[in-house]
Amino acid sequence: MDNAVLFDARARVLADLQARQRATPGAVSALEDAVSARTWWAEQWPEGQVYVAGLVAQDVQDALLETEGRWPVCLECGDDVPQHALYIQPDLGGPDPLWVCEETGEPVAALGQLG
Repeated sequence: MDNAVLFDARARVLADLQARQRATPGAVSALEDAVSARTWWAEQWPEGQVYVAGLVAQDVQDALLETEGRWPVCLECGDDVPQHALYIQPDLGGPDPLWVCEETGEPVAALGQLG
């Protein structure tokens, strides 16, 4: 197991949390839990390591939905559209995960590059 994959996933998701001012203690704890869970997953399926970053992002997104609300919300569509989320595409999370607008289906940013 290459720990660099896990460190990269953690750094990318943390960067996106910080970019949207959501790096709260609860969110960072959810991130740590997701990285820990995906460590075992990646050890069981070494070929799947390219999916880890996107899966960690999805895990954090799911955890925050339950505790703090939607993350990340789309800022691209403006005020004319009801608040909606971004999601990771492709669904399995890799190998090059992108945040995509839930409404338009348009890519917004690569994972770790939210502004």
